[in-house]
Amino acid sequence: MTEALAALTAEIAALRRVQGLGRVSGVAAGAVAVSGLADIARLGDHLSIRARSGAALPAEVVRIAEGMVTALPHDPPLGIALGDAVEHLGPLDRIAPADHWIGRVIDPYGRPLDDAPLLRGPRDRPVLAPPPPAGGRRGLGARLETGLAALNTFLPLVRGQRIGLFAGSGVGKSRLLAALCRRMQADVVVLALIGERGREVRQFTRDVLGDEGMARAVVVAATSDQSPLVRRRCGWAAMAVAEHFRDQGRNVLLLADSVTRFAEAHRDVALQGGELPAQRGFPASTGQMITALCERAGPGSDGQGDITAVFSVLVAGSDMEEPVADILRGVLDGHVILDRAIAERGRFPAIDLSRSVSRSLPEAASVAENALLSEARQLIAAYERAEPMIRAGLYAEGSDPVVDRALRVHGELDAFLARSDDRSIAAGFERLALILRRAGPGRGPAEPKG
Repeated sequence: MTEALAALTAEIAALRRVQGLGRVSGVAAGAVAVSGLADIARLGDHLSIRARSGAALPAEVVRIAEGMVTALPHDPPLGIALGDAVEHLGPLDRIAPADHWIGRVIDPYGRPLDDAPLLRGPRDRPVLAPPPPAGGRRGLGARLETGLAALNTFLPLVRGQRIGLFAGSGVGKSRLLAALCRRMQADVVVLALIGERGREVRQFTRDVLGDEGMARAVVVAATSDQSPLVRRRCGWAAMAVAEHFRDQGRNVLLLADSVTRFAEAHRDVALQGGELPAQRGFPASTGQMITALCERAGPGSDGQGDITAVFSVLVAGSDMEEPVADILRGVLDGHVILDRAIAERGRFPAIDLSRSVSRSLPEAASVAENALLSEARQLIAAYERAEPMIRAGLYAEGSDPVVDRALRVHGELDAFLARSDDRSIAAGFERLALILRRAGPGRGPAEPKG
């Protein structure tokens, strides 16, 4: 009862009694020029354009000049005429998460998308917040259970780690994120669906995540048809919700799908604000916008929890040099690359192990575990090098002892990487050790004892 009263009080306190009023003075290229608000409007403030038909069109300030404000509407400005009234709503730069948001689907403004009422929390917080002070942040924490053999062993995730998930369309990215949402070790999961197709939001939450995934998750969604302002804010809002739970001392898992669409939304807004396009059409501010978002995740300060983050990146044609992928690789603590050829032969998750890395290693594993991983990677790499000759029937047994060992266990290693029912990290390493023993003696690292 006390929590409900505090939430209701916060709703009332958020109401505005006085609003400034301006007029439409021009419409061009999807942007609206407004006079009469230049003295009170700030970048990022929200406006409501009142068309003479009675419709209200939300907009956001993207540029301010002498006597004139440029606003980007959330919808195409059809029906807007010169002289239409424009209300100044002020900044909507805060969001008020609460524990009762767990299990809910919301938009980037904290409004419900699942057909049930939702009260704001008693205290709001900025959607654009600085990361914890660099000098006061803890280091990466303990290794986390993921339920996936590949991530429990070869590509471990630890508390506070930030990794990138790089994939093209249709290679199992969403399925992998859903598996992490359901099974990865965390107190709360915050899932950002940025620019997702509308029909897939409900399908993903109801059918893919299901009751098991939603029981500990907050889903923040902005669909592909919405304004770039809303899609960009989706990433910020999801991070603010994650920070709310982090500040309570919880271990938070943040899944953002995808940073590519976040960057594309920022590009559209920035170009309307007057920035010039640079690399492949992205303005120069794109790099700072992405890194600022990523830096907010990670270990917290003393007394706080951690935000372990997985940022997905859409890479067309497996182009890892495109701007968004290139920026993210430099700021994250590892990257997991999904390969279309692996997906097409039916292995999930379709992780290309030779191109993926977790920067939590070698610290996240023991000496014995690191020896197992090194030997297994050696065998996988040897098979990949010899695979063209093997498939062509040109390889003769005995030509290379390492390839011989790799051939004996290739099928088992491939099946191991597809396992999604690991009971524990220790069980995964025990299974990997058994596979390597069946490969027979070799010149690789000595097998660990015990």
